[in-house]
Amino acid sequence: MDSNSALARRLWAAIEPIHAVVYFAPEPVEAAKAVGLRGWWMGYFAGRAAPLGPIGAPAVTAMFFGFSPAKVARALPDAWAYATPERVLAARIDAVEAALDRALPANGNREQLADLLERAVAGCSFDGRPLAAAWSAVPRPSGATARIWLAATILREHRGDGHVIAAVQAGLRGLDATLTQVATGATTRELMQVNRGWTDADWAESRRELVARGLLDDTARLTRSGSALRERLEEVTDRLAAGPVAALGESGVERAIALATPLSRHLVDTGEIPVPNPMGAPRP
Repeated sequence: MDSNSALARRLWAAIEPIHAVVYFAPEPVEAAKAVGLRGWWMGYFAGRAAPLGPIGAPAVTAMFFGFSPAKVARALPDAWAYATPERVLAARIDAVEAALDRALPANGNREQLADLLERAVAGCSFDGRPLAAAWSAVPRPSGATARIWLAATILREHRGDGHVIAAVQAGLRGLDATLTQVATGATTRELMQVNRGWTDADWAESRRELVARGLLDDTARLTRSGSALRERLEEVTDRLAAGPVAALGESGVERAIALATPLSRHLVDTGEIPVPNPMGAPRP
C-alpha cells in the first residue's frame, strides 16, 4: 500500500464517526418525523439520497449497493409524497449540526478542521461517483460544525462510491460484498442481515455462490482466495480515495486526522456511535 492509500484509510477512520452521527443521534430522527417522513428507514433513504432529487428505488439500490431492493422500495419514491428533497436535506443538516453540538465538547479547532476537510473535498474526482457528486453540490453551511459534517459526508460517499466500483470489478454483488465483510469479523450477520433487509434465503444463496467461487469455506469463513480478494478490494478502495489526500498533502492530512480523531473517539466512547456498526468503522 502506498503512502497516499494508507493515509486515505486513516482519514476515513478518523472522520467516519462524525458523519455517522446522522444514523444514531435522536435529532435527525425527530427532524425526519417533523417534515412528515414515515419511519426510521424512510428517513434514512430519503435523507441520504436527498441531494439526488426525487429519485426512485432502483437507482438508490444501485448506489447504496448493500441493501435489499425490497427494503429500498418500501421507502422510495413514496418519501417524496411526504416531503420534498430540499426540505429533507435542510432538516437533516440542521439536525446533525444540533446533534454534534450537543454530543461534542467545545473546542477551538472546528474552523481549522472544516477548512482542511473542504480542501480535501476539492481534491475529489467525481467521475463514476454519483452519490458523492450530488453531495458535493450541496451549498456550504455557515457554521463550522455543519461544514465539518458536510465535508466528512462528501469524503465518505466519495470513498463509498469508489468501494462500489472496486466491488463490482471484483465480481461481487452488494449482498456478496456484505457476506465477505461479515467473514472478516468487522461486523456480524445478525447486524448486517437485518440492517440491510436480506432474507435467510437471499443470504443462503449468496453464501452458496461464494463457496462455489472458493471465497468462503463451508463454515462461512474466508478462504485464502477470499482473504486475498478482500485485501485487494480494500486496497483498490484506498487507492481510489487518494485524491483528497494528494490535495491536502501528508502534513495536511495528518493535521486533519489529529483534529478529527479526538472528536470521533469521544462519539464512540460516549456511546453516540456503537462499535461494531453496519459501516464497519472502528474506534479511531
